[in-house]
Amino acid sequence: MKVAVVAGNPKAESRTLAAGVRLAARLADAEPDVVVDVVTLGAGLLGWGDEAVSAAVEDVASSDLVVVASPTFKATYTGVLKLFLDQFATGTGLQDVVAVPLMVGAGPAHALAPELLLKPVLVELGAYAPAPGLYVRESEHAEAAPYDAYAQRWGAAIRALASGAREQAAV
Repeated sequence: MKVAVVAGNPKAESRTLAAGVRLAARLADAEPDVVVDVVTLGAGLLGWGDEAVSAAVEDVASSDLVVVASPTFKATYTGVLKLFLDQFATGTGLQDVVAVPLMVGAGPAHALAPELLLKPVLVELGAYAPAPGLYVRESEHAEAAPYDAYAQRWGAAIRALASGAREQAAV
């Protein structure tokens, strides 16, 4: 199973990236194969055809499971993440990919943001998003508990779907 992490934080090597990698590792029982720290793609995100952006899109689109992580920014996901997601074809860009939305925020006020704001975009791009999104408070992002609890509750189902999504679609 090929696992990817996409982190849409305006700061490179952010806590959001660490949270995404941590969750992906818990869900897949292995470190992710692909890690895209979106902000490092730079100005290539502002148009179409940039080689580095196209390669990142292909890496993510060919994954079986992707954790898409963003800080809660102005009550939603970041603009830099939106620029990256806009690179995927509507309806088919994440076809046969299982996606898990993850957002990190300061407090409980935005706890539904992954489910209400990020998950619909991933589904619009063709991803399966069978489990609720995960919201982690900044004060807990470095602790194992939120990731472990999520993986314990949803990991088996997510792994099963991710392992068979492409094969099932081919039938």
